[in-house]
Amino acid sequence: LSPDEDGICSGRYFSESGLVGLLEQAAELFSTGGLYETVNEVYKIVIPILEAHRDFRKLTLTHSKLQKAFDSIINKAGQKRMFGTYFRVGFYGSKFGDLDEQEFVYKEPAITKLPEISHRLEGFYGQCFGEDAVEVIKDSAPVDKRKLDPNKAYIQITFVEPYFDEYEMKDRVTYFEKNFNLCRFMYATPFTMDGRPRGELSEQYKRNTILTTMHAFPYIRTRINVIQKEEFILTPIEVAIEDMRKKTQELTAATNQEPPDAKMLQMVLQGSVGATVNQGPLEVAQVFLAEIPSDPKLYRHHNKLRLCFKEFIMR
Repeated sequence: LSPDEDGICSGRYFSESGLVGLLEQAAELFSTGGLYETVNEVYKIVIPILEAHRDFRKLTLTHSKLQKAFDSIINKAGQKRMFGTYFRVGFYGSKFGDLDEQEFVYKEPAITKLPEISHRLEGFYGQCFGEDAVEVIKDSAPVDKRKLDPNKAYIQITFVEPYFDEYEMKDRVTYFEKNFNLCRFMYATPFTMDGRPRGELSEQYKRNTILTTMHAFPYIRTRINVIQKEEFILTPIEVAIEDMRKKTQELTAATNQEPPDAKMLQMVLQGSVGATVNQGPLEVAQVFLAEIPSDPKLYRHHNKLRLCFKEFIMR
């Protein structure tokens, strides 16, 4: 750190006591924000300094704060702490200047709904360019700039979820680990070959888009640039496999919940096997498993779906 005009840095560095004070403030803020696991990381830096100065009074206070943080982690282990909601926001139109065709991931307060952030951004940029000049694109399909009005500013807002590769999930066991240090997000766009977003099971495709941000959340800013974008097209049978896996995961979570929640289990069961549910597991089986596929390329997917149903029925 370079010295400031008041000489607080004593020519070269902050004093150790000043550093300890800043870190203690950071730990308090992390604790207030419910990020109890990071409190331990901060005090890992503080404790060796206090030990070197033999400041046992502060060491006592520090360890009591650590105990409080660990107790909070244990007490909230069965609860889902609200760490934030994420949205991908794309800007289109010459009115945005340098922002034109730029994409960002926004971190919003917990349980923020899509209409809330949509209304806020539309109002903000409406004040900048005029209410009639701003339009929100309602879907998540790729934007064709040739079809846009050059005199308007367009904002596309899509809900995104944190994305992890399978190998990452081995190290991200707790709810905190799945919601901290996030730089990859995913959203899905359903489509059919004839241009409709939704269709019959046998013609329903899905485009999974994975975004990588420049920095990891949480960050000092709540909006981070997207620096990489990957797209994967899922065929109808792959979409069915993904849906069945999701239903099985929901059933597993509902049956293993501690303490047991009968209402949640009933809701999941109704959504999984209810006779009134359109395009549920029964229809998936009838469409994709009634006959052996004629295309040898589909054998592997056919077998995967069979195994998904075996796991689903077991659950």
